[in-house]
Amino acid sequence: MWKRILALIAMALLLVLGGCGKLTSSSSTSTTSTTSNRKVQTTGNYSSTGYNSIVTEGHYKTSAARGVAADYANNSLDVKGMETGLLQLSEGVFSPDKYSFQEGQYLTSSNVQNWLGRQSKSNSTGLNPASNGSTDPDKRTPEYLGTMLEQDFVTGSGSKTTLGGISIALGMNAVDYYQKEQYGATYQTKISADQQETQGKKIAQEVVTRLRAKEGVGDVPIFVALYSLAEKDSLVSGSFFAKATATGKTLDKWDKVNQQSGVLPTVNNAKAINSNDATAFSNFQTQVQNFFPNLAGVTATVHYTDGSLTQMTVNIQTQFYSQTEIMSFTNYVASVANKLLPSNAPIQIIVASVNTTQAIISRSASDKEFSINILQNY
Repeated sequence: MWKRILALIAMALLLVLGGCGKLTSSSSTSTTSTTSNRKVQTTGNYSSTGYNSIVTEGHYKTSAARGVAADYANNSLDVKGMETGLLQLSEGVFSPDKYSFQEGQYLTSSNVQNWLGRQSKSNSTGLNPASNGSTDPDKRTPEYLGTMLEQDFVTGSGSKTTLGGISIALGMNAVDYYQKEQYGATYQTKISADQQETQGKKIAQEVVTRLRAKEGVGDVPIFVALYSLAEKDSLVSGSFFAKATATGKTLDKWDKVNQQSGVLPTVNNAKAINSNDATAFSNFQTQVQNFFPNLAGVTATVHYTDGSLTQMTVNIQTQFYSQTEIMSFTNYVASVANKLLPSNAPIQIIVASVNTTQAIISRSASDKEFSINILQNY
């Protein structure tokens, strides 16, 4: 959540902000350390939880394997789902009070590309098993590992900045898509939850072993979380299902991660994850759609951890033509949301047309009322 809020704040600084409502943010000031060789800055934290980030010589240090996770993910929603979810899970191992965030620096693009491939004569480092030669969906050996992501956590500042820990997300395929011939039809092999877990834990241990062999990693804790990737046409991202930490060479104890994602209103007669939240959204949707005739749709994605709602994102597609229509509608939506949507959970409502975002209405889990940002370009 913190990452999304930070991005929205940055967007607002580039626009003239209009509208009314409560504007809140809890931010810490940035700190800078200077040495004769370099200048390291720690950014402020613009949410109630989350990490400061490292900026060196005025530049954000991007991942050594930047973009590879996105290239291999079947569903674009999984890219953000893995990034934000891994960061949240990492807080339980690397406290934001003691660690700062840095994009992954130890897995290179070639590392990740080779590791995501199959084991073969030309790719001895492939983490997916070698092909058994079959192209039958039920007989072939699938590729279990779909993508992976690294995040680093550092301590100290300036010349004393050191690596404090590494987090790895392993995206496990629930469905392995493949072609029997180049440019041919796409087929799929289903992979059970048990297979994802068994293969994921096996691959995780090998990843830890390889990371330990890299220069600079040493004996820092390595946190690994297993993520079940969504299918190609899924309207929501996948979810994490297991986690473990290696303080030495092995991942000794695995813990279950109970996460679920869904869409409202449900589709194909699917059962809602939480019936009370589904009813609340349905009532909200009805009132919003009755207010103004030019609405293309009102939908929401929901995310639960251990049965509790941890994120709701509502998308409202409009066909408004005037700024006053947007202002009136946004204020109305905020008032209805305050009355009807679930409390004690972070909620973001995005009002948008085909071409642009028109307004953002948000509330953190601790807030009682929504904040309104109506975006204007002059």
